Amino acid sequence: MSGPAVPQRLAAPAAGWTETVDVVVIGSGVAGLSAALKARELGTVLVVTKDVVASGSTQWAQGGVAAALDPEDSPEEHLHDTLVAGAGLSDPEAVRVLVTEGPDAVRDLIDLGARFDTLADGEISLGREGGHHRNRIAHAGGDATGAEIERALVAAVKRAKDIRLIEHALVLDLLTAEDGGIAGVTLHVMGEGQLDGVGAIRTRAVILASGGLGQLYAATTNPSVSTGDGMALALRAGAKVRDLEFVQFHPTVLWLGKSAKGQQPLVSEAVRGEGAFLVDHTGKRFMQGQHELADLAPRDIVAKAIMRQMLATGKDHVYLDARHFGDEKWRVRFPTILASCRSHGIDPVRELIPVAPACHYSSGGVWTDLNGQTSVPGLYACGEVACTGVHGANRLASNSLLEGLVFARRIAAHLANGLPEQREPVADRRTPGLVDADVVPELQRAMTVGAGVIRSGTGLSEAGAAIGKLIEQPYDEPGTPGWEATNLVTVASALITAATAREESRGAHWREDHPDRDDLHWFGSLDVTLDQQAVPQATFVSRESEENDRHG
Repeated sequence: MSGPAVPQRLAAPAAGWTETVDVVVIGSGVAGLSAALKARELGTVLVVTKDVVASGSTQWAQGGVAAALDPEDSPEEHLHDTLVAGAGLSDPEAVRVLVTEGPDAVRDLIDLGARFDTLADGEISLGREGGHHRNRIAHAGGDATGAEIERALVAAVKRAKDIRLIEHALVLDLLTAEDGGIAGVTLHVMGEGQLDGVGAIRTRAVILASGGLGQLYAATTNPSVSTGDGMALALRAGAKVRDLEFVQFHPTVLWLGKSAKGQQPLVSEAVRGEGAFLVDHTGKRFMQGQHELADLAPRDIVAKAIMRQMLATGKDHVYLDARHFGDEKWRVRFPTILASCRSHGIDPVRELIPVAPACHYSSGGVWTDLNGQTSVPGLYACGEVACTGVHGANRLASNSLLEGLVFARRIAAHLANGLPEQREPVADRRTPGLVDADVVPELQRAMTVGAGVIRSGTGLSEAGAAIGKLIEQPYDEPGTPGWEATNLVTVASALITAATAREESRGAHWREDHPDRDDLHWFGSLDVTLDQQAVPQATFVSRESEENDRHG
C-alpha cells in the first residue's frame, strides 16, 4: 500500500553557520530533558526546542506517571494491564523493560526534585486510571503532574552548565553520511533564539524526542508545536516508522462547540479514576456492560463507546458526571481541570461536563530497538515520537511519561558504551519541496473526517486524495509555517498509508468496514518508509519477525 508522494527534503536556505557537538537532543519534554541529563556524562550536549524549553506536551499531562510503587502492586501486574490495553501488539519484552525499570526511573525523578503528592505518612499518593487494576498513578499538584515533572527537569537542566539549550529553533533535516548514518542536523533559529537563520550542527548522535502529531487533527489535546516534525525528518532520512495507524483519541476532552479548533482542554482520566462516570443526554450510564471496568475501560474502548452513543443519539458530545465529588475534592484533587472548566463557563461541582473524543497521543512512531536505536545509524528516539513496542495498538493511561523516562535512560546507557565516530556528511541531492502553509486547516478537516476515531476504506481513500492535492500546491517562501505544514502532510500521508493497509479493527484503529480483530492476517505491525520517489510504502511485519527485529 502507498500514499501520495511527499517532499524529499525541506526547501530552505543554505546553512550560514556550523557548530559541532557530541550529542544533539531534539525536544525538551520529559524524554528529551531526561536524555540530555544522562547524556551529558558522555560529552557535549545540545538541546534544540521549537519554543521555550517548557512548551511541549509534558506540561499538559494531568493524570500522572504509572509505576508499580505500591508494595501490594507488582511489575507483573503492570505488565499484564499494559499488554491487555495494547490489544495484542505490545512487545512483551519492551513492556517488561518499562515496568521493571520504571520504579527506579520515578525515584530518579524524585531525586532531581520532582514533588509528587503524598499521604499523611509521607508515602506517594497513588491513583487509578482506565485499564489499570491497581492504584499505581503517581500525581503532583492534584492534576498538574506534567507541569511539575517539567519544572523539575528544566531546573535540573539549567543547573547543568554542560548542557547547552537553543530555544525557538526548528530542526529541518538530518545530515547523513555515505553509509546512511547520521552526521548532523540542519535547523532554523528564529529571532528570539541564540543564533539566527539556518545553520548546521555536526554531531555524533541525534536523540529525537520531539513529541507527537496532534496538529494533524482539527481538535487535539496537544499544543501547537506538535506538528510531527521528528517523524517527518526521520522518514526523509530513511528511517522506518511503525504502528502509525494507532492514534489514540482521548475520550474525555472538554467539548467547546462545533467551531472549536486546535488545542482543547483535557479532562483527565483520573477524574473517572476517582469515581466520575459518563452519561448521555438522557442521563443514561452507557458504559455499563461495555467492559468489565465500565467507565475505567482502556481509552480505545471508551472512545468508541462515546462515538457509538453520539451516533445513536445524533448528538455531538456526551457528559461526565462528577457532581458528587463536592467542592473540596475538586479544589484539592483537580484544581487545574476545575479552573479550566470554570473559565469556559462550566462549574463541574454543580453541572455535568460536556466531553467528546479528540486526538491525544500517537502510539506509533519512529521504530526503535530496546536501546532506543532507530533503523538509521546514529539516530535514536524516545517519547511520543518513538515506537518502542510498549504501547502496541493502544497506550495504557499514564504509561507515556514513564516510557520517556525509561527509554531516555536506556539510550544514554547504550551510548555510554561508545559514541559513534563523527561521520562526514555527503551532499544532499534529494529534491527540495515545500507545502503552502495555508493548507493546514483543510488537512486537519480531511484527517478528522477520514482518519479519526471511525475509519473506512472509502474515508481513508478520500483523505489520501485530499492530502495528495494539498501536496501539489507548491510554496516558495521557506519559513516555520511552510516547514510545519510540509511535515504535517508527510506524516499524514504515512498514516493514511498504514491505516488503509490494516483491514481490521484493533485498539485505537477502528475500521467500520472491517469491524473485527483479525489475528490470522494482522497479528503484527506495519512499517512505513519512503521509497526513492518519497512515496510512503507500508510493509507488514509479523509478530515473530518484529520480535527478532527489535531484540536482535
